[in-house]
Amino acid sequence: MSLKIRLARGGAKKRPHYSIVIADARAPRDGRFIEKIGTFDPLKPRDAEDRVKLDVDRAKHWLSHGAQPTDRVLRFLDAAGLAQRPARSNPQKAEPGAKAKERAAEREAKAAEAASAE
Repeated sequence: MSLKIRLARGGAKKRPHYSIVIADARAPRDGRFIEKIGTFDPLKPRDAEDRVKLDVDRAKHWLSHGAQPTDRVLRFLDAAGLAQRPARSNPQKAEPGAKAKERAAEREAKAAEAASAE
């Protein structure tokens, strides 16, 4: 059985509240889980100490048994010092797409044409 450490959503509409759970990878996101090891409240400020509550001992236990954390949970585990999150670098992420580059070139050409006409 492959285990995941992931978030299970709770709370009302537009008021999310997440539980950090250990679940079988085949189980639905908000469905059956094995154990709840913490909570995450995204509505609280980033610097609030109770935004993420995590049972560190149980997280260590499940990591030693081969549970794989999701990306978001890996951030929490990295902040707690339990797992190392690899650095990501995507320099092309902020670069505009081909169509946006074409529109920018057209705008520059029109501006240069208008400037030379004056």
